[in-house]
Amino acid sequence: MQVELILRIIGFIVFAIIGWQLGGTISGHPSPLSDPIALRYMIGGAAAGGILGFVITPWLVIRPSAWARRVIHQLPTTQLLAGTVGLIVGLVVAALLAWPLGLLPEPFNRILPFIGAVVFGYMGILVGVTRQHDMRALFSGRRARVKAEEEKSPVLLDTSVIIDGRIADIAATGFIRGLMVVPHFVLNELQYIADSPDTLRRNRGRRGLEILERLRNTAPEKISFSDLDVPEARQVDEKLIQLAQQLNCPIMTNDYNLNRVAVLQGVEVLNVNELANAVKTVVLPGEAISVDIIQEGREVGQGVGYLDDGTMIVVEQGQPFLGRTIQAVVTKVLQTDKGRMLFAQPQEVR
Repeated sequence: MQVELILRIIGFIVFAIIGWQLGGTISGHPSPLSDPIALRYMIGGAAAGGILGFVITPWLVIRPSAWARRVIHQLPTTQLLAGTVGLIVGLVVAALLAWPLGLLPEPFNRILPFIGAVVFGYMGILVGVTRQHDMRALFSGRRARVKAEEEKSPVLLDTSVIIDGRIADIAATGFIRGLMVVPHFVLNELQYIADSPDTLRRNRGRRGLEILERLRNTAPEKISFSDLDVPEARQVDEKLIQLAQQLNCPIMTNDYNLNRVAVLQGVEVLNVNELANAVKTVVLPGEAISVDIIQEGREVGQGVGYLDDGTMIVVEQGQPFLGRTIQAVVTKVLQTDKGRMLFAQPQEVR
């Protein structure tokens, strides 16, 4: 509030001076201070200008500066640096063209240099931001190094993948090369779920917080909690998608709807469920595998076991071997919407 009051006072003084000068100009008197009527114009102009400056100064200074700080805070450092370099190059080009443009007749000699500065400055920023990776490769002379840095781009974590918990094991294996970023709005959603009156939701939220604590303790260099935000977006999924577009990085999630929407908007998605399905053991009909029969199946005489990756295997005539480990021969592989299921027969029966 003190800063705003000081700015209002400065705006009052500046606009009052402008109003004073404008009042003297409007009066048309060569010596306005010696003319009572002209003096009234000047005093009225100063009063009107001061009031106007006191009112609109925050709109001219504080709010634009707050918006600029918010935008600058959200932009990655590389984009800011690339945009600044592009702006400088564009203004240098405009300055070189200002001298020949200044030789043109009125009014082109005054208008065109200004237009050139605006156009080339904007083009410089645009080229700098869109070609930032090429600029880094040009300045460093190591295009391979730039490519490696791009491959280590950050990964935004969604609430669902944190609650799932497998992200901690995946991170421990080293498959995630980039920095895992958890925005504060995702952390706030986890806290909201953990404070839910519903027991199941509360346990899920607390599990997510425990997973983040585990990641921070075991691999602090791989996880970061960021205060980056997208104020114009309301929903967490919408914030994640827009933030991923700004940072040009993927989202890791288990949420089917978020996955579909993000892909439609051109955002790369890393889905843990798809990864789990991709690394499951490949078993073909006719192969013999070792399986523990741990329960009875739905049909008479069936036994059910599971492979190390969680794949269910139904063993025909396996009920007599309940509680034992046997060798079974795979007879059929069935892919369902819930995952893959194997059917087999005991090798002893065959």
